[in-house]
Amino acid sequence: MSTRTLLRGGTVITAVRPGEVLTDTDILIGADGTIEAIGRGLDAADAEVIDVRGRIVHPGFVDTHRHTWQSVVRNLASDWSLTEYLAGLHTGLSKHFRPEDTYTGNYLGALEALDAGITTLVDWSHNLATPAHADAAVAALKDTGMRAVFAHGGGADQWGSLPSANVHPDDARRVRDEHFSSDDGLVTMALALRGPQFVTPEVNVADFRLAADLDLRVTMHAGDGYWGKSGPIHKLDADGLLSDRITYVHCCTLADDELRLIADSGGTASVAPDVEMQMGHGFPATGRLLRAGIRPTFSIDVCSSNGGDMFATMRTAIGMQRALDNAPSVETGEVLERISLTCAEVVQFATIDGAHAAGLADKTGSIAVGKAADIVVLDDRSLALTPLNNPIGSLVYSAHPGLVRDVFVQGRRVKKDGELVGVDIAKLKADAEASREFLLGEMPEARLDGTWHPALVTA
Repeated sequence: MSTRTLLRGGTVITAVRPGEVLTDTDILIGADGTIEAIGRGLDAADAEVIDVRGRIVHPGFVDTHRHTWQSVVRNLASDWSLTEYLAGLHTGLSKHFRPEDTYTGNYLGALEALDAGITTLVDWSHNLATPAHADAAVAALKDTGMRAVFAHGGGADQWGSLPSANVHPDDARRVRDEHFSSDDGLVTMALALRGPQFVTPEVNVADFRLAADLDLRVTMHAGDGYWGKSGPIHKLDADGLLSDRITYVHCCTLADDELRLIADSGGTASVAPDVEMQMGHGFPATGRLLRAGIRPTFSIDVCSSNGGDMFATMRTAIGMQRALDNAPSVETGEVLERISLTCAEVVQFATIDGAHAAGLADKTGSIAVGKAADIVVLDDRSLALTPLNNPIGSLVYSAHPGLVRDVFVQGRRVKKDGELVGVDIAKLKADAEASREFLLGEMPEARLDGTWHPALVTA
């Protein structure tokens, strides 16, 4: 059996540079799962050859912030406000999750991502009531075969009364020792900290000290809604905590000078346009981040509310930012000659920029010699991509999860001809429905017809 794979003759979007497309191009994947060569007419004498002529080939997408555990209660929150979400999920359903529900949620959500061409996922796991929940979440990610960052985010005790006086759970140390003693695996670790918006100053310093002790990157919410106007980045700066190892999620309501502080410190940002607009976080900060010198990345975020694919997220983000950019000319009558945000830039946000924010840009995010073969091949049989006049425009505006034909992670073909490899779909569906039935059984007021709105807790 061949240990190398040759993708023959694809239309390759590399993401090495914005807009770079290589036509009729081969990609040779080595036995170690890295890309050995890129070019035309490569020697395939000892390789399995997969004909991808006429098909778009692109780097696997990178989702930099997803609450994957919520997948088993997907779309219950599609019509909820942020207040309803906090009541229905964080003080409601979340406390009923058993470790097996956490496993099923993570396994389902991560495979959903993989099926849709997301090869790297930052799992923002903030419902870890016990060590067993953390173990289940990690096991599920590893069982999918995808590349992931398990961002340990604590549990309900840390997200109760705000600002919280409860430090990040010390079980993170055990998780680091038992599951992530090495940073070389497909699944690695980060800390999902609450940050100065949601904790006391003393707890925030202690949480960041834990991240430093464990030598872990940090991902944290900042600038979401009214809370985001409290100057969280100034507080980090005052405590000397800003660094290039932090990803700031949302950033919608951060002040301009706070964005400059992030840029100056080398920090990264994650934009979740669908949830930000639904739940009152503010307008997605894509354009403001760019003007501050920060490369945005993309997040699915609350998969109990919106869909879990990057194609839709790219369209929401580019549409919203173009509307914001065009708005002044609508008022003044000025004629804009060019649109400021291009499809090529948006593809970068969803791939290599995301990999950089996850701390994995040396491994994934672009199609380049020496990098891991985390690669997606789209189907060419769809009329939506015919004729293929602008591959990058097609990827952003016309592609969808149903076109994801083949997916490779570290050179291993995890989706083949439109089907996930080695996944018992029937069992997964049954497990997901069983978890859903258990969780909703603990909340008799919950309904599955789209009419359930959680009762809000008042003081």
